[in-house]
Amino acid sequence: MALITLRRNLCHLPDFRIHGALAALKNQPVNHVHKAVKERLCPWFCSLQPGPFMPRFHHACCKKFHSENGNDLHPVGEPVFSQVHDWDSIEQNLQKMDEQVFYRRLNNFTTSEEVLSFISTLPTLPDSMAAGALQRICEVVKKDGDQRLPKEILENSVFQALCVQFEQEPSNLSNAGLVTALQALTLLSVDPQSSLLLNLVAECQHRLKTGALEAHSLCVLAESLLTLQGPGCETLDLIIHQLQGEKLEELIPGDIVALYRILQTCTEKVDQHQTFLNKINNFSLSIVSYLSPKLISQMFTALVVLDQTQALPLVIKLGKYAVRHIPHFTNEELGKVLDAFIYFGHHDKFFIKALEQHVVSHCLTLDPEVVSKVMVYCCGKQILSKPILNAVAEAFVCHSEKFSPTQISELIEPFGKLNYLPPNASTLFRKLEDILFTHFSSFPPKTLLKLLHSCSLIECHPVNFMAKIFSPYFLQQLQGEEAYLDRLSIAQLTQLLLTSILECPFYKGPKRLPKYQVKSFLTPCCSLETPVDFQLYKSVMIGLIDLLGARLYFASKVLTPYYYTIDVEIKLDEEGFVLPFTFDEDVHKRVALCIDGPKRFCLNSKHLLGKEAIKQRHLRLLGYQVVQIPYYEIETLKSRLELVEYLQRKLFSQNAGIHW
Repeated sequence: MALITLRRNLCHLPDFRIHGALAALKNQPVNHVHKAVKERLCPWFCSLQPGPFMPRFHHACCKKFHSENGNDLHPVGEPVFSQVHDWDSIEQNLQKMDEQVFYRRLNNFTTSEEVLSFISTLPTLPDSMAAGALQRICEVVKKDGDQRLPKEILENSVFQALCVQFEQEPSNLSNAGLVTALQALTLLSVDPQSSLLLNLVAECQHRLKTGALEAHSLCVLAESLLTLQGPGCETLDLIIHQLQGEKLEELIPGDIVALYRILQTCTEKVDQHQTFLNKINNFSLSIVSYLSPKLISQMFTALVVLDQTQALPLVIKLGKYAVRHIPHFTNEELGKVLDAFIYFGHHDKFFIKALEQHVVSHCLTLDPEVVSKVMVYCCGKQILSKPILNAVAEAFVCHSEKFSPTQISELIEPFGKLNYLPPNASTLFRKLEDILFTHFSSFPPKTLLKLLHSCSLIECHPVNFMAKIFSPYFLQQLQGEEAYLDRLSIAQLTQLLLTSILECPFYKGPKRLPKYQVKSFLTPCCSLETPVDFQLYKSVMIGLIDLLGARLYFASKVLTPYYYTIDVEIKLDEEGFVLPFTFDEDVHKRVALCIDGPKRFCLNSKHLLGKEAIKQRHLRLLGYQVVQIPYYEIETLKSRLELVEYLQRKLFSQNAGIHW
């Protein structure tokens, strides 16, 4: 393993190629040292500096030196090492340093200055540790939000000393030191065409071609080259080929996740790598319990990007362990986990419970993007989580200015879809109305239509904006450059018009144009109704035949003139007698049976979805006698006789005058 001698690093510059670093320091004036280092290091980082700034470097000694007699340089406050064997003794001692202690101390530092100050106390250190120090500098710089190295770091003599050694003698570095240094300098945005990086990359490629790199180094090298050269990197295929020959059992969990990160940059070759991916997916089941929150998030992201829908067992297990990490995820990591849950359609009741606790505790401080993703997830999986909905409603009222128009729509839509009004509903929708009045034109047309339609589902009718959305100008914006307006938007406009007629008779503004109208709300892919559950329908139909005496006395799946489809319709004359469904004359009342299966309710609840609630509400306003037949009541019946008696109670307890 190579040792980097910080106090003697200048001996590796062309001007100092003599035996003994101390002799070099004695025989060269300080201003010459300054000039030499500046000439070597300036090209690496000058491209990172804004404006015409050119860094002025101190000499590359790791401490400030002074000379008592004009020639002898030694660290301030320390004895002079006058014999070479003293240096060798120190090197031997440092070789025995406990690396765990070194890295533990390194990770405790929160600034680049602290890292450099720490390693400046070490005369020499192994190259892998030096690379680790560079990596830690990269981490703290990135954590502070900087994309470029600060001037103070560029001019720091210890930092310069590290870079000189890595540039001039890459062949003497260990594999770990080589690839770690390359990774750190790459992330620090060092000029890819600098001699420093070119030398490191050349040495890495040489070792790659000779098969000298182990799996971990291959992973680090691949990600560094992807950062430098992008997905088109020609060397990447060779690295992946060598990684395919490695035994996954010998890799640490971090390297397994690194494999996913590497492969997700090659989505166009996912079919070519699928066999390898299947192998990784199966093996990853055994390491999930060892993954950190960050690695779980990264693995989820890779599975989404690579479209690994066949890896559902891995998704489920990752979800199981994500539950315990929810409090520890960063906003970005939690957002990635939610993206994966949405993409794979995964649901876990324990995850929801943990998510509820997290959102309720931190909703006011969560990133708006994360809050919107939480709502999108609940909406997509039809999860009625009152704690989450209440907390989000409160957060929106308090910090509405943080949310973009699209995020606002994603926050409000679930209330309509899940048919739920939070305790602060009046304040919530008053705040929404104020935002729409002020920023109406900022909302994309389709986003705005979905938002207002969702409000109408829970009887928060957007009366003040109906005139705008029914105007020819808005309809033209809604259609955009497409030849036709999509069917979902037309259906939403139609239902909003019906709402304005039935529930807002005081609205006298413009109506939508006749061409923007659907014939039925029950259409494939863009339905505003949920199709009837077939098995539940069959059971109810058998009971109705037994009750009414013949199939003739009720109709199924009846499309009304008002665009809704009724599961079962029964016609009554003026005296309450049941009429055959073929009769259109003397019909005094129509009974609409809503046979509501599980998909018409929020997940694992008896709470009707918004689109089913508005349908039943509208049918009543249109004069129908609505009778709800929910699945959870049918499931309690144990015999055909009980079913008939149940239907009799449902139908005739409300209509004492019905006869058959």
